[in-house]
Amino acid sequence: MLFAKTALIAYATDRLLGEFHFIRHPVILMGDYIQWFEKHFYKDSIFRGALLSLSLITVTLLIISLITYIIHSLLPPDSYLLPILYGIIASTTIASKMLYDSVKDILIHPHHIKYLVSRDTESLSRSEVNKAAIETYAENLSDGVIAPLFWLLLLGLPGAFVYKAVNTLDSMVGYRTPRYEKFGKVSARLDDWLNYIPARITALLILLLSSKFYISSTLLHQASRHDSPNAGYPITAMAWALDIRLGGPTRYFGKVKEKAYFGVGREMITTDDIRRALAFRNRVDRLVLGGLAVLSFIS
Repeated sequence: MLFAKTALIAYATDRLLGEFHFIRHPVILMGDYIQWFEKHFYKDSIFRGALLSLSLITVTLLIISLITYIIHSLLPPDSYLLPILYGIIASTTIASKMLYDSVKDILIHPHHIKYLVSRDTESLSRSEVNKAAIETYAENLSDGVIAPLFWLLLLGLPGAFVYKAVNTLDSMVGYRTPRYEKFGKVSARLDDWLNYIPARITALLILLLSSKFYISSTLLHQASRHDSPNAGYPITAMAWALDIRLGGPTRYFGKVKEKAYFGVGREMITTDDIRRALAFRNRVDRLVLGGLAVLSFIS
Protein backbone atom coordinates (compact mmCIF):
# COMPACT_ATOMS: atom_id res chain seq x y z
CA MET A 1 0.00 0.00 0.00
CA LEU A 2 1.57 3.26 -1.17
CA PHE A 3 0.22 5.31 1.72
CA ALA A 4 1.90 3.08 4.36
CA LYS A 5 5.29 3.38 2.67
CA THR A 6 4.78 7.10 2.22
CA ALA A 7 3.87 7.49 5.89
CA LEU A 8 6.90 5.47 6.99
CA ILE A 9 9.29 7.59 4.93
CA ALA A 10 7.54 10.81 5.98
CA TYR A 11 7.81 9.99 9.69
CA ALA A 12 11.43 8.86 9.43
CA THR A 13 12.37 11.94 7.38
CA ASP A 14 10.87 14.32 9.92
CA ARG A 15 12.46 12.41 12.79
CA LEU A 16 15.91 12.66 11.24
CA LEU A 17 15.84 16.02 9.48
CA GLY A 18 12.93 18.03 10.81
CA GLU A 19 11.96 21.11 8.84
CA PHE A 20 13.62 21.94 5.52
CA HIS A 21 14.97 25.43 6.13
CA PHE A 22 15.90 25.98 2.49
CA ILE A 23 12.22 26.19 1.48
CA ARG A 24 9.29 28.19 2.81
CA HIS A 25 7.34 25.75 4.95
CA PRO A 26 3.83 24.89 3.69
CA VAL A 27 2.31 25.93 7.03
CA ILE A 28 3.93 29.36 6.67
CA LEU A 29 2.46 29.66 3.18
CA MET A 30 -0.95 28.66 4.52
CA GLY A 31 -0.59 31.26 7.24
CA ASP A 32 0.32 33.90 4.65
CA TYR A 33 -2.85 33.07 2.72
CA ILE A 34 -5.00 33.27 5.86
CA GLN A 35 -3.54 36.68 6.74
CA TRP A 36 -4.09 37.91 3.16
CA PHE A 37 -7.70 36.73 3.13
CA GLU A 38 -8.40 38.24 6.53
CA LYS A 39 -6.86 41.57 5.53
CA HIS A 40 -8.95 41.88 2.37
CA PHE A 41 -12.14 39.93 3.06
CA TYR A 42 -12.68 39.82 6.82
CA LYS A 43 -16.22 40.28 8.01
CA ASP A 44 -17.78 39.38 11.34
CA SER A 45 -19.80 36.52 9.91
CA ILE A 46 -19.82 32.74 9.82
CA PHE A 47 -20.29 32.79 6.04
CA ARG A 48 -17.15 34.84 5.43
CA GLY A 49 -15.16 32.54 7.70
CA ALA A 50 -16.52 29.53 5.82
CA LEU A 51 -15.28 31.09 2.58
CA LEU A 52 -11.82 31.36 4.11
CA SER A 53 -11.81 27.69 5.09
CA LEU A 54 -13.21 26.50 1.78
CA SER A 55 -10.84 28.62 -0.29
CA LEU A 56 -7.71 27.50 1.59
CA ILE A 57 -8.72 23.83 1.39
CA THR A 58 -9.42 24.23 -2.34
CA VAL A 59 -6.09 25.93 -3.02
CA THR A 60 -4.28 23.27 -0.98
CA LEU A 61 -5.93 20.44 -2.93
CA LEU A 62 -5.17 22.10 -6.26
CA ILE A 63 -1.48 22.50 -5.41
CA ILE A 64 -1.14 18.93 -4.14
CA SER A 65 -2.98 17.63 -7.22
CA LEU A 66 -0.60 19.56 -9.47
CA ILE A 67 2.46 18.23 -7.64
CA THR A 68 1.09 14.68 -7.82
CA TYR A 69 0.35 15.07 -11.54
CA ILE A 70 3.87 16.30 -12.27
CA ILE A 71 5.47 13.45 -10.31
CA HIS A 72 3.30 10.82 -12.03
CA SER A 73 4.05 12.30 -15.44
CA LEU A 74 7.78 11.90 -14.80
CA LEU A 75 7.80 8.47 -13.14
CA PRO A 76 6.15 5.14 -13.95
CA PRO A 77 3.38 4.07 -11.55
CA ASP A 78 5.50 1.22 -10.10
CA SER A 79 8.62 3.30 -9.52
CA TYR A 80 10.23 2.85 -6.10
CA LEU A 81 10.87 6.61 -6.13
CA LEU A 82 7.16 7.43 -5.78
CA PRO A 83 6.78 6.65 -2.06
CA ILE A 84 10.16 8.28 -1.41
CA LEU A 85 9.18 11.53 -3.08
CA TYR A 86 5.73 11.49 -1.55
CA GLY A 87 7.22 10.71 1.85
CA ILE A 88 9.64 13.63 1.68
CA ILE A 89 6.82 15.97 0.70
CA ALA A 90 4.49 14.55 3.37
CA SER A 91 7.16 14.98 6.05
CA THR A 92 6.43 18.71 5.97
CA THR A 93 3.03 17.98 7.53
CA ILE A 94 4.58 16.21 10.55
CA ALA A 95 6.14 18.25 13.34
CA SER A 96 7.61 15.64 15.68
CA LYS A 97 11.18 16.97 15.70
CA MET A 98 10.15 20.62 15.83
CA LEU A 99 7.74 19.93 18.71
CA TYR A 100 10.37 18.03 20.68
CA ASP A 101 13.04 20.68 20.12
CA SER A 102 10.67 23.55 20.97
CA VAL A 103 9.52 22.04 24.25
CA LYS A 104 13.05 20.94 25.18
CA ASP A 105 14.15 24.55 24.65
CA ILE A 106 11.89 25.59 27.55
CA LEU A 107 14.25 23.76 29.91
CA ILE A 108 16.92 26.38 29.16
CA HIS A 109 14.82 29.35 28.04
CA PRO A 110 11.54 29.29 30.02
CA HIS A 111 10.50 32.68 28.60
CA HIS A 112 10.25 31.06 25.16
CA ILE A 113 6.98 29.52 26.33
CA LYS A 114 5.32 32.63 24.89
CA TYR A 115 6.03 31.24 21.42
CA LEU A 116 4.27 27.96 22.12
CA VAL A 117 1.02 28.86 23.89
CA SER A 118 -1.86 31.30 23.50
CA ARG A 119 -2.26 31.91 27.25
CA ASP A 120 -0.79 35.00 28.92
CA THR A 121 2.80 34.19 29.91
CA GLU A 122 4.20 37.37 31.49
CA SER A 123 3.50 36.44 35.12
CA LEU A 124 3.78 32.64 35.00
CA SER A 125 5.76 30.92 37.73
CA ARG A 126 8.36 28.33 36.75
CA SER A 127 5.94 25.56 37.69
CA GLU A 128 3.24 27.11 35.50
CA VAL A 129 5.70 27.42 32.62
CA ASN A 130 6.59 23.74 33.02
CA LYS A 131 2.90 22.84 33.10
CA ALA A 132 2.20 24.84 29.93
CA ALA A 133 5.12 23.13 28.18
CA ILE A 134 3.85 19.65 29.05
CA GLU A 135 0.27 20.48 28.05
CA THR A 136 1.58 21.85 24.76
CA TYR A 137 3.65 18.75 24.14
CA ALA A 138 0.73 16.42 24.87
CA GLU A 139 -1.80 18.33 22.77
CA ASN A 140 0.56 18.80 19.84
CA LEU A 141 1.66 15.19 19.93
CA SER A 142 -1.85 14.71 18.56
CA ASP A 143 -2.17 17.81 16.37
CA GLY A 144 1.37 17.83 15.00
CA VAL A 145 2.25 14.15 14.81
CA ILE A 146 -0.50 11.54 15.14
CA ALA A 147 -3.27 13.46 13.34
CA PRO A 148 -1.36 14.29 10.12
CA LEU A 149 0.02 10.74 10.12
CA PHE A 150 -3.50 9.33 10.55
CA TRP A 151 -4.88 11.31 7.60
CA LEU A 152 -1.80 10.55 5.51
CA LEU A 153 -2.33 6.83 6.05
CA LEU A 154 -6.04 7.11 5.31
CA LEU A 155 -6.10 9.50 2.34
CA GLY A 156 -2.51 10.05 1.24
CA LEU A 157 -0.98 13.46 0.52
CA PRO A 158 -4.35 15.23 0.08
CA GLY A 159 -5.51 14.02 3.49
CA ALA A 160 -2.35 15.14 5.28
CA PHE A 161 -2.25 18.58 3.67
CA VAL A 162 -5.95 19.30 4.06
CA TYR A 163 -5.62 18.38 7.72
CA LYS A 164 -2.66 20.73 8.03
CA ALA A 165 -4.63 23.52 6.33
CA VAL A 166 -7.54 23.10 8.74
CA ASN A 167 -5.24 22.91 11.76
CA THR A 168 -3.48 26.11 10.65
CA LEU A 169 -6.83 27.82 10.22
CA ASP A 170 -7.84 26.84 13.73
CA SER A 171 -4.54 28.05 15.21
CA MET A 172 -4.95 31.47 13.60
CA VAL A 173 -8.67 32.25 13.65
CA GLY A 174 -10.31 29.51 15.73
CA TYR A 175 -10.58 31.58 18.91
CA ARG A 176 -13.65 32.54 20.91
CA THR A 177 -12.86 36.26 20.89
CA PRO A 178 -15.03 39.15 19.66
CA ARG A 179 -13.13 39.22 16.37
CA TYR A 180 -13.11 35.49 15.66
CA GLU A 181 -16.22 34.12 17.41
CA LYS A 182 -18.11 34.00 14.09
CA PHE A 183 -15.29 34.34 11.55
CA GLY A 184 -13.37 31.38 12.98
CA LYS A 185 -16.29 29.12 13.87
CA VAL A 186 -16.16 26.93 10.75
CA SER A 187 -12.38 26.56 11.04
CA ALA A 188 -12.71 25.52 14.68
CA ARG A 189 -15.46 23.00 13.95
CA LEU A 190 -13.53 21.44 11.06
CA ASP A 191 -10.50 21.10 13.30
CA ASP A 192 -12.64 19.44 15.98
CA TRP A 193 -13.94 16.88 13.50
CA LEU A 194 -10.57 16.05 11.96
CA ASN A 195 -8.89 15.67 15.35
CA TYR A 196 -11.63 13.58 16.97
CA ILE A 197 -10.10 10.15 16.29
CA PRO A 198 -6.39 11.14 16.37
CA ALA A 199 -6.74 12.81 19.79
CA ARG A 200 -8.14 9.64 21.29
CA ILE A 201 -5.52 7.48 19.57
CA THR A 202 -2.82 9.73 21.04
CA ALA A 203 -4.28 9.41 24.53
CA LEU A 204 -4.42 5.63 24.25
CA LEU A 205 -0.83 5.54 23.00
CA ILE A 206 0.35 7.57 25.99
CA LEU A 207 -1.49 5.29 28.41
CA LEU A 208 -0.22 2.18 26.66
CA LEU A 209 3.40 3.37 26.68
CA SER A 210 3.17 4.36 30.34
CA SER A 211 1.56 1.05 31.37
CA LYS A 212 -1.49 2.91 32.70
CA PHE A 213 -4.10 1.64 30.29
CA TYR A 214 -6.23 0.66 33.28
CA ILE A 215 -7.31 4.28 33.86
CA SER A 216 -8.99 4.56 30.43
CA SER A 217 -12.46 5.03 31.95
CA THR A 218 -11.18 7.75 34.30
CA LEU A 219 -9.52 9.47 31.35
CA LEU A 220 -12.83 9.60 29.47
CA HIS A 221 -14.49 11.26 32.44
CA GLN A 222 -11.78 13.86 33.06
CA ALA A 223 -11.04 14.64 29.39
CA SER A 224 -14.69 15.51 28.75
CA ARG A 225 -14.33 18.47 31.14
CA HIS A 226 -12.02 20.28 28.72
CA ASP A 227 -13.55 23.04 26.60
CA SER A 228 -12.14 21.35 23.51
CA PRO A 229 -13.76 18.05 22.52
CA ASN A 230 -10.28 16.69 21.75
CA ALA A 231 -7.44 18.45 23.60
CA GLY A 232 -8.43 17.05 26.97
CA TYR A 233 -7.63 13.48 25.94
CA PRO A 234 -3.86 13.65 25.36
CA ILE A 235 -3.48 16.19 28.18
CA THR A 236 -5.33 13.96 30.67
CA ALA A 237 -3.37 10.91 29.52
CA MET A 238 -0.06 12.75 30.00
CA ALA A 239 -1.10 13.96 33.46
CA TRP A 240 -1.81 10.39 34.57
CA ALA A 241 1.33 9.06 32.87
CA LEU A 242 3.52 11.52 34.79
CA ASP A 243 1.52 11.44 38.06
CA ILE A 244 0.97 15.20 37.95
CA ARG A 245 -2.01 17.54 37.80
CA LEU A 246 -2.47 19.62 34.67
CA GLY A 247 -5.09 22.21 33.74
CA GLY A 248 -6.58 24.57 36.29
CA PRO A 249 -7.17 28.34 36.18
CA THR A 250 -5.36 29.92 33.23
CA ARG A 251 -5.12 33.52 32.07
CA TYR A 252 -6.04 34.31 28.45
CA PHE A 253 -6.13 37.81 26.96
CA GLY A 254 -6.03 39.38 30.41
CA LYS A 255 -8.83 37.27 31.92
CA VAL A 256 -8.56 34.19 34.14
CA LYS A 257 -10.39 31.16 32.77
CA GLU A 258 -11.44 28.51 35.29
CA LYS A 259 -10.32 25.40 33.45
CA ALA A 260 -10.81 21.89 34.80
CA TYR A 261 -7.99 19.89 36.35
CA PHE A 262 -6.65 16.72 34.71
CA GLY A 263 -4.93 13.94 36.63
CA VAL A 264 -4.73 13.57 40.41
CA GLY A 265 -0.99 13.95 41.04
CA ARG A 266 1.05 16.85 42.43
CA GLU A 267 0.49 20.38 41.18
CA MET A 268 4.10 21.57 41.51
CA ILE A 269 5.53 20.77 38.06
CA THR A 270 9.31 20.56 37.65
CA THR A 271 11.70 20.63 34.73
CA ASP A 272 12.24 16.92 35.33
CA ASP A 273 8.56 16.42 34.48
CA ILE A 274 9.21 18.07 31.11
CA ARG A 275 12.08 15.65 30.54
CA ARG A 276 9.84 12.71 31.45
CA ALA A 277 7.18 13.93 29.01
CA LEU A 278 9.76 14.34 26.26
CA ALA A 279 10.99 10.81 26.94
CA PHE A 280 7.79 9.56 25.33
CA ARG A 281 9.15 10.57 21.94
CA ASN A 282 11.48 7.59 21.57
CA ARG A 283 8.77 5.19 22.73
CA VAL A 284 6.26 6.68 20.29
CA ASP A 285 8.85 6.54 17.52
CA ARG A 286 9.56 2.86 18.04
CA LEU A 287 5.87 1.99 18.10
CA VAL A 288 4.90 4.12 15.08
CA LEU A 289 7.90 3.26 12.92
CA GLY A 290 7.55 -0.42 13.76
CA GLY A 291 3.84 -0.40 12.96
CA LEU A 292 4.34 1.46 9.68
CA ALA A 293 7.16 -0.90 8.70
CA VAL A 294 4.89 -3.91 9.23
CA LEU A 295 2.08 -2.27 7.23
CA SER A 296 4.49 -1.46 4.43
CA PHE A 297 5.78 -5.04 4.36
CA ILE A 298 2.41 -6.80 4.32
CA SER A 299 0.68 -4.41 1.88
